[in-house]
Amino acid sequence: MEGTLKKQILLEVIWWIVTAVVTVAIIFPIVSNLSTYPFLISNIIFIVVFITLTRYVFFLQHTFLARAQVIKVIIVLISVPIIFMLIEGLSNFQNFLDEEGLDKFILLMNLNQQQGMINYIKSEMLFFGVGAIIVSILFPFRMTLSVWRNRNRNKI
Repeated sequence: MEGTLKKQILLEVIWWIVTAVVTVAIIFPIVSNLSTYPFLISNIIFIVVFITLTRYVFFLQHTFLARAQVIKVIIVLISVPIIFMLIEGLSNFQNFLDEEGLDKFILLMNLNQQQGMINYIKSEMLFFGVGAIIVSILFPFRMTLSVWRNRNRNKI
């Protein structure tokens, strides 16, 4: 059992490193080309939530959460505020796009580069924002199913 726990912790650390590398790779073009970007924290949260919760939804049995029933119940209880926080972050971004646009942040680039950067920011923000919201809605159901399966494992 102790060897399994060590493997699960090692796998978790590897996944967090992969998540950090992917996040930096996605955010780097934005940070390196814009002087200010007010949605940086929201963007990072969307990426991390999307990757992490997707991993837990599909590979839960290989994580440390597989047998942690109390933690899963707590996660189910706090998931509703997290969902609303993600929806609010994406709504704020969309409202900003509709009212002001990203043009005012991208002044030092030529026109083709500006349009490419605007399309990149919109695409990745909407992809990870919507993906994070969808997976955060599915995640409590997956946790509830896992708790139910563990509780009723030997009752048949």
